[in-house]
Amino acid sequence: MKIEQLYTKCLAQGAYYIESEGEVAIIDPLRETEPYLKMAAENNAKIKYIFETHFHADFVSGHVDLAKKTGATIVFGPTAQTGFDSHIATDNEEFKIGKLTIKVLHTPGHTLESSTYLLLDKNGKEHAIFSGDTLFIGDVGRPDLAVKSDLTEKDLAGMLFDSLRNKIMPLPNEVIVYPAHGAGSACGKNMSNETFDTLGHQKEVNYALQNMTKEEFISEVTAGILPPPQYFPKNAMINKSGSESVDEVMAKGNTALGLSEFRMQIKSGALVLDTREAQEFAKGFIPNSLNIGIKGSFAVWLGTVVENLNQPIVLIADEGTEEEVVLRSSRVGYDNIVGFLDGGFQTWKSAGEKVDSIISISAEEFASRIGERAILDVRKPSEFEAEHVEKAQTFPLDFINGKLNTLDKNKEYFIHCAGGYRSMIASSILKANGFNKIVEVAGGMGAILQTNAPVTAYVCPSTL
Repeated sequence: MKIEQLYTKCLAQGAYYIESEGEVAIIDPLRETEPYLKMAAENNAKIKYIFETHFHADFVSGHVDLAKKTGATIVFGPTAQTGFDSHIATDNEEFKIGKLTIKVLHTPGHTLESSTYLLLDKNGKEHAIFSGDTLFIGDVGRPDLAVKSDLTEKDLAGMLFDSLRNKIMPLPNEVIVYPAHGAGSACGKNMSNETFDTLGHQKEVNYALQNMTKEEFISEVTAGILPPPQYFPKNAMINKSGSESVDEVMAKGNTALGLSEFRMQIKSGALVLDTREAQEFAKGFIPNSLNIGIKGSFAVWLGTVVENLNQPIVLIADEGTEEEVVLRSSRVGYDNIVGFLDGGFQTWKSAGEKVDSIISISAEEFASRIGERAILDVRKPSEFEAEHVEKAQTFPLDFINGKLNTLDKNKEYFIHCAGGYRSMIASSILKANGFNKIVEVAGGMGAILQTNAPVTAYVCPSTL
């Protein structure tokens, strides 16, 4: 028996490779197929099944592409409806790979088709569960993504309660829990940095598995849920209907463009996506560019702030990172990257083209100038509530497109986040929308806390 977790940090996503006797099952694959094909080839094995725990909303899955390349059967849980050939399993249905058995446990709640896959070893003993977004390490899946006119998030939370109590918690404590996501994913709100654990330990420490009534559970899991990123429902629909081959997307996007072609694409409406490091971007960039650094949660923020999946995009990227940018964009459904400027920003600058910049100051300078301008804190509301600079305004990057009209273009703003990544994304968006009196704070809250800037910290109410 061979189990490999393929964890992708920028999406906080875990895919799985399971092998026995030359037969392989892949669970929740990412868009790119190469890692799974390579592993199977190296082990002289054949991919037999591709199991999906549910219709993922936070990334485009590679199930259709991988099935075409391998002949493997795509398996979804009960009630799923797909636009491609697939096997819709029944509850408790079993599948064989070599000497192992994978048993389907229908666990609705995160979504209606959500299923947990129970792995039985060669002796029929429960070894592990692949719990998708039903059970995380330290958390459970959010119950608001499959809301319909006749189904509320409370209804789904009630289903999740039953699924956990009736299908998962009765399993032996030594069963290993392999979830689809970890800390940083928007599919939950309190996930651990650990990417797997035993079920027994989760029964001890996971708040959602403690002794409580269904009503208490519903209240707990629905409290404090932020609206999902705008790309979530779009990715879910792609995963239901099928997507373009990732090979075709990569071939189109990973294309070097000369300066004249690059200019023509901009003139035709292409968005300039600059993926350089934040402070490098601040020094000089193509006017109206969007900065999302590749060295960060790139795909998540691309999906959050660029609302049109079909938006034509041209890239400014550090040499050698272009292919990675195209791949990570494709993981969240942005398939319309036209290419990248050959030679990067230096080509643009050397040609004497117009260049813009953003003022960025140190935390020390910010602390000495507090009071000169309004302060926009673009971190998440929970981060702001925990501690923030006095008189700062919460202005989460997550919702920036819908909040621009609440700002005054004639007003001056200091902008910061936790470390400087999100604040430069926000600054680039503001600059492109005509806000010219902005100053970004390098190092964000982490650096600000090392200064004498006045900070308001959250104080836990006394229980006495």
